[in-house]
Amino acid sequence: MTITSSGPTTATPLVPAAPAPAAPEPTDTVTFEIDGLETTVPKGTLVIRAAEQVGIQIPRFCDHPLLAPAGACRQCLVEVWAPGRDGNLAKMPKPQASCTLEATPGMQVKTQHTSAEADKAQHGVMELLLVNHPLDCPVCDKGGECPLQNQAMSNGRATTRFVDVKRTFPKPIAISTQILLDRERCVLCQRCTRFSEEVAGDVWIDLQKRGAQQQIGTFDTDVLGFAGDTPVGASTQDTSGRPFASYFSGNTVQICPVGALTSAAYRFRSRPFDLVSTPGVAEHDSQGSAIRVDHRRGVVLRRLAGDDPVVNQEWITDKDRFAFTWQSAPDRITTPLVRNAAGELEPASWIEALDVAAAGLRAAQAPSDPRETAVGLAALPGGRLTLEDAYAWSKFARVALGTNDVDGRARPHSAEEEAFLGHHVAGRTLEVTFGDLVAAPAVLLVGLELEEEAGIAFLRVREQVVKKRTRVLSVAPLASRGLERLSGTLLAAAPGTEAEVLDGIVAGADDVLGDAAAALAAEGAVVLVGERLASSPGAYSAALRLAARTGARLAWVPRRVGERAAVETGLLPSLLPGGRPVADSGARVDIAAVWGVEHLPGEPGRSAGEILAAARAGLLGGLVVGGLEPADLPDPAIAREALDRVPFLVSLEVRRSEVTDRADVVLPVAPPVEKPGTFVTWEGRPRPFTQALTSHFLPDHRVLDRLADALGVELGTGSLTAVHAELDQLGGWDGARVDAPDVPAAEPPAVAAGTAVLATWHQLLDEGRLQSGEPFLAGTAKQPVARVSAATAASVGATDGGAIAVSTDAGTITLPVVVTDMPDLVVWLPTNAPGSAVRDTLHADAGDLVRIAAAPGALTREETGTGQDAGRSAHEEVGA
Repeated sequence: MTITSSGPTTATPLVPAAPAPAAPEPTDTVTFEIDGLETTVPKGTLVIRAAEQVGIQIPRFCDHPLLAPAGACRQCLVEVWAPGRDGNLAKMPKPQASCTLEATPGMQVKTQHTSAEADKAQHGVMELLLVNHPLDCPVCDKGGECPLQNQAMSNGRATTRFVDVKRTFPKPIAISTQILLDRERCVLCQRCTRFSEEVAGDVWIDLQKRGAQQQIGTFDTDVLGFAGDTPVGASTQDTSGRPFASYFSGNTVQICPVGALTSAAYRFRSRPFDLVSTPGVAEHDSQGSAIRVDHRRGVVLRRLAGDDPVVNQEWITDKDRFAFTWQSAPDRITTPLVRNAAGELEPASWIEALDVAAAGLRAAQAPSDPRETAVGLAALPGGRLTLEDAYAWSKFARVALGTNDVDGRARPHSAEEEAFLGHHVAGRTLEVTFGDLVAAPAVLLVGLELEEEAGIAFLRVREQVVKKRTRVLSVAPLASRGLERLSGTLLAAAPGTEAEVLDGIVAGADDVLGDAAAALAAEGAVVLVGERLASSPGAYSAALRLAARTGARLAWVPRRVGERAAVETGLLPSLLPGGRPVADSGARVDIAAVWGVEHLPGEPGRSAGEILAAARAGLLGGLVVGGLEPADLPDPAIAREALDRVPFLVSLEVRRSEVTDRADVVLPVAPPVEKPGTFVTWEGRPRPFTQALTSHFLPDHRVLDRLADALGVELGTGSLTAVHAELDQLGGWDGARVDAPDVPAAEPPAVAAGTAVLATWHQLLDEGRLQSGEPFLAGTAKQPVARVSAATAASVGATDGGAIAVSTDAGTITLPVVVTDMPDLVVWLPTNAPGSAVRDTLHADAGDLVRIAAAPGALTREETGTGQDAGRSAHEEVGA
């Protein structure tokens, strides 16, 4: 499936296909022989990689192309002849590990295919590995897809000579709530420990003991014998011996070459040969990670990382891997619902539901009573849509509802952000990519926590940080654990002062800001801004000025998967598809010609907040809502009042929600696993995926097409083919763009005694609806805490490890205190963690003033509702 047209066209594609990778630059090469085949490879190439390139298979366990060579398992032994000082070939005295040996000029390598010595060595290593390995393949989760099974057959003995009792361990060990360890199966390849240290930077698992008792286990200083000291590669915050609390731990299960590490959710649930595998794209963030969906009899049992070197390599976050049960949750809506005369929702046929919805929308659009003030329609489609669904929502609002009152931002937003998106983001696809990010000498993060909000970007950047190729800087109120693992430099900014800090990054300054300016002036430097800047007046304007001043490239990285598609397809009140301004008559004519309508509404519409305010004031006749959660909005109470007061409400949703409970008509739509489509990454890269499960549920674009038909409008979005044809026909926009925002920085609020400025952001694992129903994943979420500086804590009598109450007139949140190096008079809370629903409880967001006071004591684990140990010290929590 492609998004660009195959026919001749002069228009720029709306979302162009990803460019082909550039040809590698010439490098120094070496020529050598392997099994008699002469091959030339770049200097520094490992022998095992060169063998792969010429189609020669060498068995291995510890080797992984994305991990540093270790030579731990010794299964890849080969016979090697190399030129000596006299130039004559000489045989190395022992077989060599091909996973650590670099090819050199004139070398001759003989693998097990041509060398009896190499073959015998590999058989011997395999025999040693199987001495203590249990023969439990029929019940092992890895059975049927196990490299050890395969290589025991291809490179092992047909019979065993071992007659003694095998070594055993108690099993399994719960490394975390979602990762289980069967130690007797481990072949000590160290893939898991190397991944945790090299890639994720979470050193929670390591080799322990020596000799026959050597084993992989939780990183326990008592077992390791390092009590009182710091093991190599670990910080003082990493030596608690607590469970493997990492956002990326599931990758260790996938790369484990045996069944030593298994998933608690998948354990004993299926055999690989029972599963049907379908390639897919993860729906939890804007990274567009490639995944593999494994299902059996219409039920998804697991998800694995796909192999995509351009985007996510071979890694995904635990959220992408484990949080898929929401798509088949018990509260799934399985039939259309219509509210009856008694005020209750009851099942209805599609024909009945569409007719009722159409009648209600027509009445709301043109009320029979001229005195009626509640007139007009609006659409709030949410931020989780595919490209095709977002396009259908945009067209439906303009053509069927006749309005520009449509906004896909189901979160805090601003007019400045809308102007920034229209000016700098819409229609500018693939201007900054993952490739640019990993090649950047400096990356500045503004209003963006990579580990929490863009996990794959975090791993890609950290890879370059470890190689000392990239420097990371962050404008934020505090240095998070993620920033520490990026060896990042903090440019401290209290919430609301980001614009001031950005404007202070100028060449010649004699402090850290001048150093940052010099770093960003380097060719290829990148500035990444997050959606949270919408709550900081002037920040987007300052980011544009910074990019122009330093020459750094600027990219927007939202959290949700559908945000970039929404921008590209015109799910903003002032934008049409392709970055066309609504106010531009030429742009409207351009779109109207493709859509087959005479004219389009020319006045920019209202934002999501303005739409809800109008509905709350009784000025809106009807509302069509997609996957929107009131709790995600700046003031959920206002959103709920608006939904209660709007005369007619239609909801397109997968599961029962606060919106469906208030709706007059509910139309069920298919989740990603039950439909084909295209997600768009933060880069603007299209990521098409196929349908995994057979389903009678319809995607949004088909439901909207039927609803428009009931309204007497031909929408033309009834199939993917039709949508793609229109997208290709529209192409990009080469006319005038939305003007760049120029918003001044706001004056900092006056902070009185007992008050503080609120800082907050979402953590990767929280109380989000798309994570519900997965208790194993929830158990590894970070413990919710409140962070304040030492001076701020002292001013209200709070102590590190105690508790603090953060309150507004709407409510109070009480959490354990972690004293942190951060600006005074600022308090940080997780946005939507257990016991810390900031917007729902406080009706506040970053930059707002809140009251703070010491609370009687820290909450227990049961009170916070988290699976982590609430009794950990502050230092332990930081590393979780």
